[in-house]
Amino acid sequence: MNGNTAKNIEFQVDNTAVKNEKYLDPKKWHKQDTTWALSLFGTAIGAGVLFLPINAGSGGLLSLLLITILAYPVMYYSHRALAKMIYASNSAEEGITGTIREYFGNKASIIFNIVYFVSIYTIVLMYSVALTNTASSFIVHQLHMPEPPRAILSLVLVLGLIAILNFGQDITVKIMSMLVYPFIASLLFIAISLIPQWNTSMLSFSAVSTASTGTGY
Repeated sequence: MNGNTAKNIEFQVDNTAVKNEKYLDPKKWHKQDTTWALSLFGTAIGAGVLFLPINAGSGGLLSLLLITILAYPVMYYSHRALAKMIYASNSAEEGITGTIREYFGNKASIIFNIVYFVSIYTIVLMYSVALTNTASSFIVHQLHMPEPPRAILSLVLVLGLIAILNFGQDITVKIMSMLVYPFIASLLFIAISLIPQWNTSMLSFSAVSTASTGTGY
């Protein structure tokens, strides 16, 4: 009996050590937090580079600052509440779907999965189209190669991204970190190099009245 008790205690200690190693102290900032923050920042900036219209700044800097101020609490507090709900759950390893099942039951989990799939699927469609257009433009204009069939190109790109995700979280984060650092550095370099081209007249309130005259490309 004593031998079995000692083995159980040893197993519990080892299991606790593994759990503590996997789930770091949330009150402290870790290297993994920096990598995730920069990776999410890179994906957000990437979406802005792809989808932000060229004439978005035609109304001046003040309009963009106003949109940022309005969007910040909506995005920040909702994502923080979602992260806290998942972290406080006993089913955190199962992700958001397991957390919803724990709090609201199986029926709510099924409804949530359907809504979640529809919302993510529409985003995937937009990104797949934009990614295909960008890759095709790069092949034609930068590599000076003939344009590949769009169906094959889109299939290869999407399957490549899915293959990266199938390697697991650690490999995905490493690949994201390798991509996001040079991406952010290139954006900073371009932004700083374009400072002499700034049009300071767009910082005035008078530019807002001419916002409707902007033309897109």
